[in-house]
This record gives sequence, structure tokens and C-alpha cells, in this order.
Amino acid sequence: VAHARRSALGNPVVAGRGIGAATLWLETLVLLLAVHPMRQLRSVAKPVALSVVGGLAVLCGVTAGLLRHAWGWWLGLAAQFAVTLGGFIHVALLVLGLVFVCVWLYVLKVRRAVLGLS
Repeated sequence: VAHARRSALGNPVVAGRGIGAATLWLETLVLLLAVHPMRQLRSVAKPVALSVVGGLAVLCGVTAGLLRHAWGWWLGLAAQFAVTLGGFIHVALLVLGLVFVCVWLYVLKVRRAVLGLS
């Protein structure tokens, strides 16, 4: 009888959630660090730039806490695309969004492997 390969982790569900939350908190930090350069931009109105970047940071931070729900992972993916859409404000947000979309897709792949879903 062939056994499914299981993770050696004590609690794979929590481990998967931890990698997702760590990624979202890292993205929150990067977005908060982007606030100062966005304030200096002349091409974007300061209130718009600060509202968009601050809102995206809050979205990522809140989503990190919602990963205990199955739909939280989909919300995480939506948050990545929301950051990418911030490219309409400045190209730096587009690049940041594309980088974190790739990272998030990798996190989902790792989560599937850890949970033995692949």
C-alpha cells in the first residue's frame, strides 16, 4: 500500500498559514516604506498616493490575519492584484505588485506541497 507523502512538520496547516502571513506582513512593511517616496512624487496628488498605498498596506495586514479561513487565501491573491493595479498611480507599485504576485503564487505552491494536496 502506497502512503501519501506527508510533511515532516508537526502541524502543516499552521506552517502553511505562517508562510502566507509572513509574506503578507513583509508586503505590508514594503508598502509602508513606499509611503515616503510616494509623498515626494510630483506626478501624483499626495492624498491619492497616501490613501492608495496606505489602503493597500492595511489590506495586506488584515488579510494576513484572515488566512485561517479558506477564502483568506483567495483574498491574499486579490490583494496582490490590487497592488499591481496600483501601477495606475505609479509604475513602482506595478513592479512591486508583479513581484509579490510571483511570490504569492510560490507561497500557494509551497502550501499545497506542505498540506500534501499536490
